[in-house]
Amino acid sequence: MAGLGRSAAADRATAEGGSTDASLVRVLLKGAGISGLNPKALLLYFSLFPQFIDPAAGWPVAAQTGLLSTVHLTACAVVYLAVGVLARTVLSSRPSAARTVTRVSGAMMIAIGAFLLVERLAG
Repeated sequence: MAGLGRSAAADRATAEGGSTDASLVRVLLKGAGISGLNPKALLLYFSLFPQFIDPAAGWPVAAQTGLLSTVHLTACAVVYLAVGVLARTVLSSRPSAARTVTRVSGAMMIAIGAFLLVERLAG
């Protein structure tokens, strides 16, 4: 049975005789790697941030970029953490909701893929 505030991965690691800390670190590193390789962040930096950076301002461009990056990173961390905690709470307590979310998101991915295929073939 899962303990309060523990992940399923942590429970598995403990049950298998592994270290909970090592398992949590592995999960965090995997998440950071996936987020770091996400091209949306680069698109944001190259397309949106330059509009808010003023080379003639009193701050150096690097400082302005750093501040914008920190604000964006903090906002993303808060939102993603809240969504993750709420999703875990709701979906772990209601298996039927988890199945429904899985089916709906799968159907949406198939529909998006079909749309992109049709668009590509038509163009």
